[in-house]
Formats: sequence, C-alpha cells, structure tokens
Amino acid sequence: MPDPEAVPLTVDEHLALILDRVRELPAYDQPLLETIGLPVVADIVSPISLPVFDNSAMDGYAVVFRDVAHATADTPVHLPVVGEIAAGQTTIFAMSPGTAVRIMTGAPIPTGCNAVVPVEATDNGVAKVQINQAPTEGQHIRRAGEDVTQGEVIMAIGDRIDARRAGLLASVGIGRISARPRPRVVIMSTGSELVEPGGELARDSIFDANSYLLAAAAKQAGAIAYRVTASPDDPESFTEALSDQLVRADVVVTSGGVSKGTHDVVKEALAGLGTVSFHEVAMQPGKPQGFGVVGEDATPIFTLPGNPVSAYISFELFVVPALRKMMGRTPLHRSLVRATLTSTVSSFKGRRQYLRGIFEPKVGGSTVTPVGGAGSHLMGGLSRANALIVLGEDVLSAEGGTDVPVMLLDRDY
Repeated sequence: MPDPEAVPLTVDEHLALILDRVRELPAYDQPLLETIGLPVVADIVSPISLPVFDNSAMDGYAVVFRDVAHATADTPVHLPVVGEIAAGQTTIFAMSPGTAVRIMTGAPIPTGCNAVVPVEATDNGVAKVQINQAPTEGQHIRRAGEDVTQGEVIMAIGDRIDARRAGLLASVGIGRISARPRPRVVIMSTGSELVEPGGELARDSIFDANSYLLAAAAKQAGAIAYRVTASPDDPESFTEALSDQLVRADVVVTSGGVSKGTHDVVKEALAGLGTVSFHEVAMQPGKPQGFGVVGEDATPIFTLPGNPVSAYISFELFVVPALRKMMGRTPLHRSLVRATLTSTVSSFKGRRQYLRGIFEPKVGGSTVTPVGGAGSHLMGGLSRANALIVLGEDVLSAEGGTDVPVMLLDRDY
C-alpha cells in the first residue's frame, strides 16, 4: 500500500477504506415512532385483514337492497328504523327485510344488510325513514380485507418506515419494529480559540461553529448527535475528553487538529495508537483526513479538517455514507444530477473539486450558480448553497453554459 503521508488517496479510495471498516449496527425491537426513517430488517406480514370487518363508509341507513331498489324522490320507500349501530359497538346485529338500521361511519354492517343509504338520500328519520334515492347493491360497504389481507407482506426487507407506513403498521396493530438503531455520533471540536455561541469573543477567538454544523448534519442524516464543548489545544485534554465520550458513542467525529501544524492535537493524540491513519485525500476542500477506531469497542472515529466548509463537505462525503451503512439504509451515496453552469469556474489539477452552488430546476434544463467563492472558511456561501458542483481530478476549468455533475444537498438520496 502506498505511504499515506506521501501519496494522496482519491476520494473513492478513502471512502472505500471507511466502508470496509464500518459495520451495520445490530437490530432490536423499538417503539414504532422511534423507527421513522429506518429500514426494516425483515419482511413484515400483516397479522390481520383491513378492514377487520365489513363496515359502513357513510353515516346513513343499513338496508336490504331489494327493499329500496326502486326508490326515487317521486316514489320514496318508507321503512321502520329498528336500531342504531355506532362505530365501536361490539354487539352483533342482524336485520330483517323490510326494515332499516341507522348506522354510523365505521360501524359494523349488520347481518342481512347489502347496501347503505347515505343520510343525504333520506329524510333523516328516527322511528321511520323515507328513502328518496335507490342505492346500488353493496353501496357504501367497506368489505373485510379489501385493503390488506391477513398474511400479506406489507413491508419488505429494506423498506424505510415513513409516516404513511407507520400509519399502516399501527392500523394492523404493530406497535414495535425490529430495526437497526440510529448511530450515536459524538461531535468534538478542538481549538483553544473556540468560544461557545452566546459567550464573549476575545480579539483572537472565534465562535465554535463546527460542532453545531456537524451535529446538525448528523441529525439530518438520521443519527443521534451529542455535541461536546470544544477541547483546547492540548493532547492530554483531548484524550481525556475522548475517553469520557466513548461510553455513549457509536461514532466519533472530530474537527480540527489534523493538518501539519505544531498544535494539531488530534493527530498528536491519536497517531500513537496505531489504529487511526492520517493522510491527504486528493480533494478540495478537505485534503487532510483521518479515520480509524478507538477504545475497547473499536469505535469508528473520523478526524475532519478544521475549516467549516472542509469539515461539512468531508462529513457529507465520508461520514454520512458510513452512518447510512450502520443503519442499513441504501443507497449509501448521494446521486449526482446534471446542470448547466451559469458562470465559469476553475479547479486544481489532480484534485476533485467541490464548489458550493445554488441549483435551480427549470423546464428545459436545470442550472447551477457558483456561490461564496472557493475559500474553505466562507460560511455565508455555504449557508446559501443547496448543491455541490463536482469537478473531476482532470478538470482545470468548466465554462459557463456547460453541463457539470451536481450533488444535491437537500434531496434525500
């Protein structure tokens, strides 16, 4: 294997190393609402049929069809009302020809009934009802099993639970689901210059944006995020903080301290473990990267660059696919679309460039407009961007009016 300090890895090579090391989390039974966004790990079979029983689709009157088959406004049919059935009523009700039973939406159809006349087609009588319009046979009766049948597969392995599927699962009485859990991601920033938002800045300090940026990105990826107050530029303090956090971490993500400076404490603290490798990746921004495992449980750790744009793009490219694999979600990578550049952009030979852009879908061809410049510290441009313009390692420039690959940041894969 090439010396990682001398030969930069490609983006694809670095991601392959990560995905080869990361494992899916074991599945376990979870409350239904805790599994929204997660895929199921086995086919789910409905234990009951839907509807469970024949029931009324309308408020109205249960009747025997032949009794009212010829009813019109000019020749109405009059029937005695012999009872009332509400939704939730458990008493089994049978009716005789020549009678009507008042019935509510969702209530069980009485034995002998083969049509429901809606209230609007009657005089809404209580003891006796006047039917002014004939129904069709079977009208407004929801038949048992017409939606879902008992034993039917209602979710296949890999299907992701969303609001609609959660509603279906609850409808058939399933309140717990076996799914892989959301990874617990501990986010750690390093730097003696970092101040908590809301605090007071000294002349040489900055607010800790990275931990909030990456914690938010972790949550958007479906993980559980734990943000840790920034560690100072001291390897011992960082190591102690990391050790304290491992008990609640499935993944650790750090930002800062991985370059070649004298205060790169993450690299200094972890390099001696022999389980974390640091190397350059042929990309811009985000060249200095590290990945490995730490602690007794071999917890994956991502060491990302300190500049916020570099950290965010690195998180999207490397951490998010790993989190998706841990949850069993597919695909692992965001798909690329094509869009027309609105202005010329340049790149660096031998590096894959990720430029911030504003993607606009349009009839006849989508466009993407570069925003914010190429600097990896420019948060304003990052906040306005909804896409990344991807320029390959062999591309030095792309002219306005040409099509380029674009990664959409707000689309769910």
